[in-house]
This record gives sequence, structure tokens and C-alpha cells, in this order.
Amino acid sequence: MKEKKRLPTDGGSVKWTSPFATLKQAQLPMGSLTHGTPDHHVATPTVPKKHRGRVDILRQTAHRGGKTVTVITGFVGIGQAEKEALAKQIQKVCGAGGTVKDGRIEIQGDQREAVARILVEAGFRPVLAGG
Repeated sequence: MKEKKRLPTDGGSVKWTSPFATLKQAQLPMGSLTHGTPDHHVATPTVPKKHRGRVDILRQTAHRGGKTVTVITGFVGIGQAEKEALAKQIQKVCGAGGTVKDGRIEIQGDQREAVARILVEAGFRPVLAGG
């Protein structure tokens, strides 16, 4: 049976070793660290690509029990993971739920203006289509 380590309750000192002590001893290159390094070693944030293509922003109510949904379609050249990250960002800004289905992003409610603003910041050219 494994013996339990007990901590002193009388105010005595506790021998504590940092779990990061071995990392400190390892000879890691300076470029891999982001905190506490000179500015010339810190990686610069990537600038979003401009002109990533046209996307259509639709407002739909059909087959949804009368509820309005904002649908973003027409993504070209981005993967499922990036669509999910973009959907999460849109949901957070709009304060609404949403999902990624069949290669398109669906956001609950009529959020076309906020969605268009986010897509412009991401480098897309949003077009308000449909009703």
C-alpha cells in the first residue's frame, strides 16, 4: 500500500519542489519562450489574410418553427476547424447560439450586421443575400 504524505499543520516548513524545475534546467532555445524574453524573440501575431473571398449572409425562417436564423455560406479555402473557430467567435460577439452544419455557419437570431462586421475583420467580403 502506498504511504500517504502528510503536510505539517503546526506551521512547520514544507519541502516543495517546482514541477517546472526540470524545464528550467533543459537547454531550450530562446525563441520558444514567450514570457520574459526580449522583444526580438517574441513571435509577432499573424495578420488575417485579406481578400479571402465572398461569403453570403442569409436570414432564414423556413423549417425552423418560425425562428429566425442567420446562415453564412460560400466559404472557399477554409477547413472545418477554422469555420468552428469563426462560429465560436461570432456566437460570443452576438451573445447567441449557433453551429456549423454542412459547411455553413448557422447563428440563432437575426445577427446579419454583427456577423458582417466580424467577417470583414477576418478578411472576408460579406454580401447580405436573401430576405
